[in-house]
Amino acid sequence: MSSSAKVHADVRVRGRSTDMTSDSTTRSASTGGHRDLRLRLKPRGPVTGFVDGGWWPRSRDLPGELPALLAVLAVRMGPVEDVTYNLDTWGPTPRRISLDGRRVRLSGYRSQHPATIDVLSAADRVTLLVVAPDAAPEAAHSALMAAGHRGNTDHVDALLRGEFAPGAVDDELAQQRWDLDGGPVDAGRFRLVGMSNL
Repeated sequence: MSSSAKVHADVRVRGRSTDMTSDSTTRSASTGGHRDLRLRLKPRGPVTGFVDGGWWPRSRDLPGELPALLAVLAVRMGPVEDVTYNLDTWGPTPRRISLDGRRVRLSGYRSQHPATIDVLSAADRVTLLVVAPDAAPEAAHSALMAAGHRGNTDHVDALLRGEFAPGAVDDELAQQRWDLDGGPVDAGRFRLVGMSNL
């Protein structure tokens, strides 16, 4: 997937059609001072809970925020075909966007939970907890970590209030520490020095 995604949207505002084209650059977390995608997904495995991860967008501009998100999710789930969202949560949103030459339908519903979006491909569906752009960094980080925890089954509202199942965040932090410390030792990778003919 290219690092730059061309977005084309046909926006209908109060009966008028406005053709809007913009370039949106997808940047990875390793690009220093550039915008980083704030996303945490559950590891692949059996589906559990209400959400498959969490996303903390930088604004309520859904067409502007989606290219980077969809580029990352497409690696996991294949080409994205549809995104559903709550109509009252996001700013004016077109019915479709074009991303890397593919059309993506944007379907807004008032019945969808205001703090979720669903991303659909031909083979998969991912429901993401959406943390408000203006959320406090500590609360947002905690919600993302809990939403992306393998066994998390907490409801969306509990995740946003910081009411996680016991151990959900602690288990994840312990696993990260274990991974950073090297995880299990593979004895086959090491050679004993000074011990010949063994």
